Formats: sequence, structure tokens, C-alpha cells
Amino acid sequence: MSIVIEQPVEARLVAAAPRMPSIPATLHYDRRDPFAVRMTFPAPATLEGVEVCWTFSRELLAAGLRNAEGHGDVRVRPYGYDRTVLEFHAPEGTAVVHVRSSEVRRFLQATSELVPVGLEHLQLDLDHGLAELMRDTC
Repeated sequence: MSIVIEQPVEARLVAAAPRMPSIPATLHYDRRDPFAVRMTFPAPATLEGVEVCWTFSRELLAAGLRNAEGHGDVRVRPYGYDRTVLEFHAPEGTAVVHVRSSEVRRFLQATSELVPVGLEHLQLDLDHGLAELMRDTC
């Protein structure tokens, strides 16, 4: 069984111009980091010309399908029934993208089949993590 889910999504960048260009993005989920999801934008789609990856909680993404959620660098909210808005806030500025809600739901369903919601803690290797933290303390 795979421990990683990657799903390409079509994101529409919200810009000042009326046209919303489509940009490719990828949603990632790794069972080894069970509380987090990542959304990656390829280099050609970014202002800096380098791949950009945002990491945020799976719970935030799921909750944002129903209500406006998030108070920090990543905010998620519904936009009608068929779109979900993700806002990414950085010192350089804010990027706002629309993604089809059906794509987000399909991704979240796949992550839930891999690691059911509420059972994420069973995937954590706390002994290994503690050993890594303590490795250089002596």
C-alpha cells in the first residue's frame, strides 16, 4: 500500500485582471506526516520562478470546504458549491487561488482511506522522533 498520495489539481489564480489564468498545482499527503497536506506550485507558475510548496493541516482543508477557516498564512473558504478558495499569505504578498471543490473532496477522501480522520496519531513514531531530538543533547 502506498504511503503517499499526489493529486494534480487545476488552480485558477485570482488576479486584478478579469481573466483568471489556470495554473497546475499538486496536492500531496504523506502517511508519515499524517496531520499535514502540501500544495505545490511549479516554478513557471510562480513570480520567483522556483517551485513553491505550502504545508498546512488536512483538518483546515476539510473545514474550509464548509466555512471560512484559518487565521494565519493559509486560509480556506468555500466559493459557491463548486469552488474552494485558498489564500496563501507571505511577506512578499498574497496569492489567492480557486480549486474545484470536487477535486479537494476526492483528495481528502483518498487521504481518509489511507489514514482515517481521528487516527492520525497511530502513524506517528514518537520514540524515533524523541530519539532524533535527544541525539545531540549529550
